[in-house]
Amino acid sequence: MFAGLEHFFQEHQTWLWCLTVMLDLGFAVLMFRLFGRYGLYGVIIFSLLLANIQGPKLTTILGLQTSMGVILYSSIFFATDLLSEKYGRREAQRAVLLGFAVSVMLVALTQVGLLYKPTPDPETAAYALRVHEAMSVLFDYTPRFVFGSLLAYLLSQSFDVWVFHRIRNATGGKHLWLRNTASTLLSQVIDTLIYGLVVWWGIVDFATALQLAAAKYVFKFCIAVIDTPFIYWAKRWGRPSPAKQAA
Repeated sequence: MFAGLEHFFQEHQTWLWCLTVMLDLGFAVLMFRLFGRYGLYGVIIFSLLLANIQGPKLTTILGLQTSMGVILYSSIFFATDLLSEKYGRREAQRAVLLGFAVSVMLVALTQVGLLYKPTPDPETAAYALRVHEAMSVLFDYTPRFVFGSLLAYLLSQSFDVWVFHRIRNATGGKHLWLRNTASTLLSQVIDTLIYGLVVWWGIVDFATALQLAAAKYVFKFCIAVIDTPFIYWAKRWGRPSPAKQAA
């Protein structure tokens, strides 16, 4: 059975992308259902860590090159918007800063970990060397990548929270679909441009950097539309905290 599923998804990568997005958003809703705002904190931290680890994995969906980081990043904006809706702007901004702090910790401690040499013990040396080389590939970040990814996350997420509440206030709390979709799409423009220009421009030419950014934004646009039913689904649960009144 599992071999058959593996073969199916190997041959149908678009269906695999759809399944991944549904699982990502579905797990976010489940975490909120089980743990409330703390579950959403966990979603943001988990998604950031996983996006950093699997982000370098490149694939092609619908003829466009993208990365696992783009796919796994979707639940972060979803969790931020749900925090904004249920608990207020202050709580959402706190989650953004928490995610930023965890990202800095991840970068710092993985770099320290790479300084340790693999053991020369004959019984485990070959295994230790393979693990060390694999970790070096995953975590040997360039300063350009570290600065670009952290800056893109902090600015885009903070902008997402701000726009969400601007639209919410302007519409008198109506049209959740509008503030959820518009805030995510606009903030994803910032995220994509900063990351594309800071990280890729210089490695590739300006036009290619914009092309890479545009391709990734197509997937972010689709995910922003897909997550709207999920936020309506999750909104029905629980009551807003007093912090929402101070938003």
